[in-house]
Amino acid sequence: MEYKVVPFAASIDPKKGTSDHVAEQLESLIKRQNVQGLEYVRLESVSTFVHPDNGCFGLGAKPGYTTTRQMVVFQKK
Repeated sequence: MEYKVVPFAASIDPKKGTSDHVAEQLESLIKRQNVQGLEYVRLESVSTFVHPDNGCFGLGAKPGYTTTRQMVVFQKK
C-alpha cells in the first residue's frame, strides 16, 4: 500500500471562528487529496521535540520544547 501524510493546521478568526470552520478546512483537504486518487485514513497527533537554540554567545538562547502537530494520513485508492 502507498501512503501520503500531510500536515494539517486549521486557521480560524479568534472572534468568529468555530469548530465548523475547522471541519470545513479538513473536509476541503480531504476532497483535494481525493481528486488526486488518495483516500482519507485518519488524523494523527505527532509529538515532536524542538531542540534548544543556544543563540549567539548565549544571547537570545531559547530552551527546547515539545510540540504536537496534526497529520492527515491518506492511502492510494
